[in-house]
Amino acid sequence: MKTFKIRITHGLNAFDPFDTMNEGIDKTLAAIVQSMRPGFSFAQAAWKPQIDVYETADKIYIRADVAGVKKDEIKIEISPRAVRISGRRRGYPPAQNGRYRLAEIEYGSFERTVHLPWPVNENTAEATYKNGFLTIEMEKQPARVRHEIPIQCE
Repeated sequence: MKTFKIRITHGLNAFDPFDTMNEGIDKTLAAIVQSMRPGFSFAQAAWKPQIDVYETADKIYIRADVAGVKKDEIKIEISPRAVRISGRRRGYPPAQNGRYRLAEIEYGSFERTVHLPWPVNENTAEATYKNGFLTIEMEKQPARVRHEIPIQCE
């Protein structure tokens, strides 16, 4: 009887490509309509801040561009495998008797959910807000022990 060993590991969870594709389509459609009618929005979440996700050996960082959003209007929810950032950027009306000729800055509610490439310890997460950037620092949870199991041949 011959015995083989298989190594079972828990792979990293990659970002969902369909979420990224849907965000791109939504943003393109909204940009087309907003160019014709500033202030129009398809959904309750009017805009999605740009986000960077990077990691070191023991931490994961998320940096979000939320310029013009007051710290008190940002909400962060963290689970071991995802982070949700939501809030609201208040608009500024044009000067009295003024009207927009170009309106590219997005206002209103926003929400981003980031699926993490590695489980994190949500109890040790920290967030800082400086110069319009929100940075979330999270410790990675230790890797699970790999188990090898024998396979029996019949």
